[in-house]
Amino acid sequence: MTTTVELTRFRVALEQADLLLAARPRMVADFQADRAGFLGAKLVRVSDGEWLDIVEWRTPEDFAASRAKGANLPGIQAFFDLIDELVSMEEGTIR
Repeated sequence: MTTTVELTRFRVALEQADLLLAARPRMVADFQADRAGFLGAKLVRVSDGEWLDIVEWRTPEDFAASRAKGANLPGIQAFFDLIDELVSMEEGTIR
């Protein structure tokens, strides 16, 4: 079985880090409620102000459908609003 992985690296102002962490549970809850194929997510602090979000999806189609929805729910929007800069976004596969 393979799993699709979304790797998103982004920057958040240092003074917003606590707000980002506080917003995270609601964002994940919104994903669980609204995104078919969402398997889980891990947030990694790479350095001061830079983060890596590792999100697992059942299929590439589930990931694509999620991207098409964007920040359609308040918890997702609140988390996304704290991001100052998108550094990179990649898609991969776990085998």
